[in-house]
Amino acid sequence: MNLFQPWPLAQLVHSLRTGRTDIESVYARARGRVADTEDTVRAWVEFAPAVPVRSSGSLRGVPIGVKDIIDLRGLPTRCGSSLRKNHDPAETDAAIVQAWRSAGASPLGKTVTTEFAFFSPGPTDNPAAPGHTPGGSSSGSAAAVAAGQVPLAIGSQTAGSVIRPASYCGVAAMVLTRERFPTDGVVGLSESLDSHGFFTAGVSDLTVAWSALSGERVPPPSPPRILLWQVNIGDVSDAMAEAVQRSGHMLAASGAEVSEFSDNELIAELAEAHPVVMAYEAARERSVELEHADQLSTALRELLVGGSHVSDADYTDARELIRQGSARIRELIGHSSIILGPGALGAAPDGHSATGDPLLSRPWQALGLPVTAIPGLRDGQGLPLGLQVVAAPGAEAQLLAGAAWVEEQIRR
Repeated sequence: MNLFQPWPLAQLVHSLRTGRTDIESVYARARGRVADTEDTVRAWVEFAPAVPVRSSGSLRGVPIGVKDIIDLRGLPTRCGSSLRKNHDPAETDAAIVQAWRSAGASPLGKTVTTEFAFFSPGPTDNPAAPGHTPGGSSSGSAAAVAAGQVPLAIGSQTAGSVIRPASYCGVAAMVLTRERFPTDGVVGLSESLDSHGFFTAGVSDLTVAWSALSGERVPPPSPPRILLWQVNIGDVSDAMAEAVQRSGHMLAASGAEVSEFSDNELIAELAEAHPVVMAYEAARERSVELEHADQLSTALRELLVGGSHVSDADYTDARELIRQGSARIRELIGHSSIILGPGALGAAPDGHSATGDPLLSRPWQALGLPVTAIPGLRDGQGLPLGLQVVAAPGAEAQLLAGAAWVEEQIRR
């Protein structure tokens, strides 16, 4: 069986709107695909007992997955942790779930997360690369979309928890400007870094979802001004580096204005500041869990213990560096440019003992910028290689217009 069969959201919404399909058929397809693939993919924690479709929003009839750190009325929020195995069902939806419901979508259930959205993996496999990690921490949401179990799933990102799984699983994803939607009802890890995100089959599907969620119209795809990020941090694979370089040449030949991103020193500094802020805030955000350190994974325990020893002065310095960096990046990209680079260091690593390195998302997440992951590229072994596109805060519509054009060129 082909596990990798993403379900295009834009086509589904059009079919529902024109009457070519109905809501009952959509949910029958979702449940059928889950029945056929879930024993292998293992993307879900628990399903909602019923899926009421009440809203008249433009996504009416669309089933979605909800990452299991996000409250969904009637189901427990277990956060991938044994500490919450007996947790009571949530009485209300998280604010972001309410927003998606208002847009018309209806949650099918809860998707697998790594432990408290950090590094300890869950059971999920990668539909685009069986036997390889799907990434984390939004592993179940990415895999559910890649397998075509749902056309839309929501996640969160604190370091690289949306963009990296999308890159590994060969699907599109979007991380929203941090302040656009409240995080009420989300079990967070780092207050100043946690952001909402979501997954779809392709960028055109992200556009449909974003417009439904935000009410914003996305301009038609057009050649953007691209700042090509030649990565100066981490060990980027040869296949990924070559894919980004080839894409830059191809996009320039197709009509985009492509130049080199010029502030790599700042990016390196931001990549170092991000984990300082994350550890400091996580130790305070998850202080109750730290009291049960013997029931935590080694990775999470080390994060929380280490964060409790980060000084106020070091935290303040890291936050100030991020504040200054934000002003510099905004000036560099403005509202008319996008930054294009690799979505991860390379293809999904083999095995399920780890979820990969979020390093290439850390600088942009520290800045709170909106980001999309663009699928379509593969390495010599056929494994997905995702691109990452970054824009100015609040410029989601412009980001999507540019990313959609890039995707169109890649898929030609």
